[in-house]
Amino acid sequence: MKTEWINEIKTEILEKANFAAMSDEELDQWIVGAVERRYSGEGLTIGEKAEIADAVFSSIRGFGLLDSILKDDNITEVMINGAKDIFIEKSGRLQKLDAQFESEEKLVDIIRKIVALAGREVSEANPIVDTRLPDGSRVNVVMPPISLKGPIVTIRKFSKNPMTVEKLLEYGSITPEVASVLELLVRAKYNIFICGGTGSGKTTFLNAVTNFIPKDERIITIEDSAELQIAGIENLVSLETRNANNAGVGRISIQDLIKSALRMRPERIVVGEVRGAEALDMLQAMNTGHDGSLSTGHANSNRDMLSRLETMVLQGAEGLPLAAVRQQIASAVDILIHLSRLRDKSRKTMEISEVLGYENGEIQLNPIYEFIEDETSTLEVVRGKLTRTKNPFRNDHKLRLMGYRGNI
Repeated sequence: MKTEWINEIKTEILEKANFAAMSDEELDQWIVGAVERRYSGEGLTIGEKAEIADAVFSSIRGFGLLDSILKDDNITEVMINGAKDIFIEKSGRLQKLDAQFESEEKLVDIIRKIVALAGREVSEANPIVDTRLPDGSRVNVVMPPISLKGPIVTIRKFSKNPMTVEKLLEYGSITPEVASVLELLVRAKYNIFICGGTGSGKTTFLNAVTNFIPKDERIITIEDSAELQIAGIENLVSLETRNANNAGVGRISIQDLIKSALRMRPERIVVGEVRGAEALDMLQAMNTGHDGSLSTGHANSNRDMLSRLETMVLQGAEGLPLAAVRQQIASAVDILIHLSRLRDKSRKTMEISEVLGYENGEIQLNPIYEFIEDETSTLEVVRGKLTRTKNPFRNDHKLRLMGYRGNI
C-alpha cells in the first residue's frame, strides 16, 4: 500500500507542480503538504507520513530506492545486478533484498545522477565508470553492452566512524599485545604492507594503524578513491587518482601521484592499494629515506604478497633481473601483515612476519605472530587468537634507533 501512496503523490506533483523550478526545500514542503492533504484520514503516524514524504522526494531529486539502502549504517556494501536483483552486505553477510527498482530506465536515471555529481558521464561508448558519492562511498558502474544483465552498480560504503585499533580489538581481529607491537613498529617507521583477499578488511586495518603515526609528522595519502580517515594529523595531504575524460586524456595514476608526493617533503607515504607498475615507485620511495610508509595489496598469504610485488615491479621495469627485483623488495619492505575473511565471515589477522632479507635467491620471511584456532572452533564459528611464535624478532635496528630496548 505504501508504494501505491508514494506513486500517487509523485503523480500529483508531476501533474500539478512546477517541481523543476523549485528548490529542494520548496519541493520538500510541497510534498509534505500533499501527503498531509491526501492521507490525513488514514490513521498514519507522523513517522509514517515522513517516511512517505522522504521516499517521494528521493524518487524525484535523490537516488530513489538507493537512498533508503544507503541510510542503513549496518550495510557496508551494495551490489545491484540489474533493476530486479539487489544484494547487500550487512554485518559481514551477503543477502538479497526483496526491493527492486521500478524499471531498468529508472536505474539508469539514478546511475546518471550519481556519475554527474562527479562531472562524469556514462554511455555505451564509456560503459565503465569509477566514481564516488558525496559522502565518500566508492561506486563502480558497468553498463550494457559490457554487462549482459543490465546496469551493474557496486557501492563500497564510506564509514561515518573511522576505524580505530580499539574497534579491531573489540572485533577480535588483533589482541592487546599485538596492538602494542604494531604501535611500536609504526612509530619506529617500519615499512609495512597489509595484504589479504577481497573483503578481508585491508583498508579498514590500514586506517586503524595509521592512528599510531605521531601527530607532528607530515603524511601524504594516495588512493584510487579516498577512503582513509586519518584523525589528529594536521600536516596531512590527501591525493586521489583521476580517470581519463571522454577524450581519453587527463588521467592521473597512483604512479604519477607517488612521484609527485616525493617532491612534497613527506615523512610518510600511505598508499591505499598497490596493484600495478606503481609498486616499483613505492619500493624506491621506501628505499630512499621515506621510512614508515604503509600500503596494502591483494594476496592470499604473506609469501604470495612477495610474489605479487615481484610481478607488479616487473610491469614497471620489464628488463630488470628477478634477483634485483627481489633485493629491492627485501630491502624496502620490513613487515608483512596478512588478513583473511574466514568461513564464518569474520575478518581476522592471520600472520605478521618480518622480512629478513634476500638470501640464496629467495626473500626470507620470519613469522612473528600466527593465528591459531582453538579446540572450541567449529565449522560455523571460528575461535582462536594471534599467537606469538617462538621465532625471535631479528630486524630490530629501527627499534633501537627510536630508543626502544625491549623485545618484541
